[in-house]
Amino acid sequence: MRSSKLLTPVAALATLAALASPACATAKPAATCSPAASLLGFSDALDKTELNGTAVAGLSALALSGDKRAVALVDNIGTTPARFYDLSLRLDRGVPKPAARKVTTLTRPDGTPYTGADFDGEGLVVERGGQTILASSETEPSIRRFRRSDGRQTAELPVPERFRVAPAGQATRNQTFESLAATPDGRTLYAGMEGPLSTEAFQRIIRYEGRAGGRYTPAAQYAYQTDPTLSLVELIALRHGGLLAMERGFTPGVGNTVRIYRTSAKGARDVTNVPSPAPGVVLRKELVVDIATCPPSGATAKQPQPNPLLDNIEGMALDGRVLYLISDDNGSATQITRVYALAIRASRGA
Repeated sequence: MRSSKLLTPVAALATLAALASPACATAKPAATCSPAASLLGFSDALDKTELNGTAVAGLSALALSGDKRAVALVDNIGTTPARFYDLSLRLDRGVPKPAARKVTTLTRPDGTPYTGADFDGEGLVVERGGQTILASSETEPSIRRFRRSDGRQTAELPVPERFRVAPAGQATRNQTFESLAATPDGRTLYAGMEGPLSTEAFQRIIRYEGRAGGRYTPAAQYAYQTDPTLSLVELIALRHGGLLAMERGFTPGVGNTVRIYRTSAKGARDVTNVPSPAPGVVLRKELVVDIATCPPSGATAKQPQPNPLLDNIEGMALDGRVLYLISDDNGSATQITRVYALAIRASRGA
């Protein structure tokens, strides 16, 4: 059976803050969220901004692309071009300072653009070397490789037939590849389903094996169980089969729930050929942080939330012990594009 206990307590907050900020001598104290995580700061600087005539909105995935740099992927904002943004992303006394620097349209191999009508970008990996990205779309679903220089598609990964949206497969529309993560060496890729297949009550995570910039093939599947009413929206691949998994939900009139768990596929049973696995094969998980437990820290919300710090958080990226989160405003006036920085212990004993 799965476990939902907290990780072992982290070191002192001052130590985590020092790890997170180069200006540690004068950085403000981090705000404790859990024994495993502390909020360093947040920024709404990207909210309702534009770059080169495009709305910096619908940012549903985040991946680091170098020192103080990141890439953010846009989901299906109407019929606007599918695109990603290159961001500058640094910490100033623990507070994230994001800025959109470049926008790139995603196109088919023939150069015609994808749009929100046929591409719902949700998962993102910047491949080793930084020349290409992998982006998952919930529409079919799909995982495609694009050049960062011009956004043109160069390859597409195979997707098992049962993961296709019904009636082609057993997946539910808008409940497919919400998360995508690669190990640091680029040899392993994980694609997580936001919701369960039609015959099951848990989410599946597909493990691909291959190499960065080359071919990937499905190698295994794992069963992951979210908390009631929550969906699997993001993954980060750690060492030795470890994963960070973000679960998120929304209740009208109440607001969002966002929890981050640590889990591991190491030694887990491959359920590829198991039509509906028993509960005993579900990956065990440990709670790292429930964002609702973080101090509001001066945040405001545009709609009811259990904590004004919360919004529709969908993306995350790990830089050492600093975890960046980003919320997807869905192009809505009542939601916020917000970037968060937390100091965490991602792995047991880290």
